[in-house]
Amino acid sequence: MTAIPTPLVLGIETSCDETSAAVIDGDNRILGHIILSQDEHEVFGGVIPELAARAHLQKIDAVVDETLAQAGVRLRDIDLIGATAGPGLIGALLVGVCWAKSAAFGLGRPFVPVHHMEAHLFAPSLEDPEAEPPFVGLLVSGGHTMLLHVPAWGQYRLLGETRDDAAGEAFDKAAKLLGLSYPGGPEIERVARAVRGQRHRLPRPMLKRNQKREDASYYDFSFSGLKTAVVELAAKLDAEGDLEQETPHIAAAFQEAAVDVLATKTMRAVEETGCRRVLLGGGVSANTRLREEIAARLRDGRLFHASTRLSLDNGAMVARAARFRYESAPGDGLAASAGAGLPFPGLIRPSA
Repeated sequence: MTAIPTPLVLGIETSCDETSAAVIDGDNRILGHIILSQDEHEVFGGVIPELAARAHLQKIDAVVDETLAQAGVRLRDIDLIGATAGPGLIGALLVGVCWAKSAAFGLGRPFVPVHHMEAHLFAPSLEDPEAEPPFVGLLVSGGHTMLLHVPAWGQYRLLGETRDDAAGEAFDKAAKLLGLSYPGGPEIERVARAVRGQRHRLPRPMLKRNQKREDASYYDFSFSGLKTAVVELAAKLDAEGDLEQETPHIAAAFQEAAVDVLATKTMRAVEETGCRRVLLGGGVSANTRLREEIAARLRDGRLFHASTRLSLDNGAMVARAARFRYESAPGDGLAASAGAGLPFPGLIRPSA
């Protein structure tokens, strides 16, 4: 199939608890972009999948309409439609995919299913045209933690990944244990910001100075032990009547431990690959301490990351990834469906 020009791309994102749509033009400039977060999950301290899917269903029409109005275009002006097809919450994913496929079919336009984590890699390029491969990519979100070497778009060599909790999930759980509100990442960073000096030190799981490249844990991550350490420290301080006043210090200790692990393993990848270009993607990439620490360790290298708005789940990154996928392999994805465990396209695992 011959590719058609794709100056206007509509991207739809509904993988978790953000309902988002965006229109980008032929130069990947964002013309219209709406992100609607679902505040109703805060009372539960985490996302309830069924509530998330219902909220997407209720809001997606209005979100797309407002996005198109902001962009100054009509739906029939759109040349290509992409939607996050996975990974994520299956009910939530189906809302976005079904809406996008229906619109594409009705308009006679191509539809592109997009992998959520690949879309996060494209987010920084929407604001910085130099955020292009080659780079070492650290993807840190609520559901995933992955360390990649990316010599070119579509070519992703997996170096390491989480063996249990993802970084964002660990932040959320730690915040909940400390009585902080949801989402936990921004709350941990907020309360830790006021702390001067380190009063508590928490373990750095799967991080040892004598680790070697051939060790299975050299690049992999684990955050469940760090979460357990927070539980034990909080319980001890609570029994002593000091938990409330020590909460910011525990939050700071947790953040420092998580950032140290993420930054150290990223720099291991930089040294092995010889690529001193690092790109951060995913919601946790909005963490200021993580950005500062990696930038400091890179020194003469280059760090790329999106603004906070584009670090979170959003339709603009989906539109950008959809354009790349369509232009790389023109076709119509109407036969595709959503998948909670959708494979990462172009991912090369260490054993491969």
